[in-house]
Amino acid sequence: MHPNLKAVVFDWAGTMIDFGSRAPVLALCNLFAEQGVPITEAEAQEDMGRAKRDHIAHILAKPRVAAAWQEAKGTAPTDTEADTLFEAIGPAMRKAARDCAKLIPGAAEVARDLRAAGVKIGSCTGYSRDMMADILPMSAEQGYDPDYSVCAGETAEGRPSPLMAWKNLVELGAWPASACVKVDDTVVGIAEGLAAGMWTVGVAASGNSVGLSEEDFAALDAAERERKVETARAQLREAGAHVVIDTVADLPDALAKLDIG
Repeated sequence: MHPNLKAVVFDWAGTMIDFGSRAPVLALCNLFAEQGVPITEAEAQEDMGRAKRDHIAHILAKPRVAAAWQEAKGTAPTDTEADTLFEAIGPAMRKAARDCAKLIPGAAEVARDLRAAGVKIGSCTGYSRDMMADILPMSAEQGYDPDYSVCAGETAEGRPSPLMAWKNLVELGAWPASACVKVDDTVVGIAEGLAAGMWTVGVAASGNSVGLSEEDFAALDAAERERKVETARAQLREAGAHVVIDTVADLPDALAKLDIG
């Protein structure tokens, strides 16, 4: 383990749990379908990593979705609709999150080895605290129990602001930020880490950009699997990730590449 490393702050879905970050996609697609305004999985995935209320607002602002909403409802979507949809998604999101709470292979072992080396383990998510209510104990039962967790709505702003990452570092007593690492599968999560002054590690294969369950991912032929993962890698590199890995199991090698001072 890198001797100067003070803390690692992990994202949740697509990074440590829920291979493919399927839960929010399923919940959002069902939510909009119930409103008579179906969205595609790609539209649900595009703003992943944001707090769910912000995520819904960004979906509603997409020209195609806004036009479909206008046609179905007779009026253009507003902040009021975003608030109403956010209130409605809570139970479905909690159920989907619970159904997709399996740890990604290697997550528990990586966290265990970090802790054994004296590294603090933080976490943050675009899920609200009630959406995480079932995930936190289920994750602990599987061997991953971070030292601190920050949920959407617990800071003045969510991603891509650095506030959730900073709240982790404050509560963990970990500094400087340049001795800490953010691990995330989304572009806004990488932006969060960079804004916080942290090293950033992007997660490609298990994340939102590929968006496939572990079983569906494994079922792809090798060429198609590599094409999808390379697209995700490119997005994370373009976002500014210092290192990009396929899954969290690859994190130890990535940490060794960082010039943590």
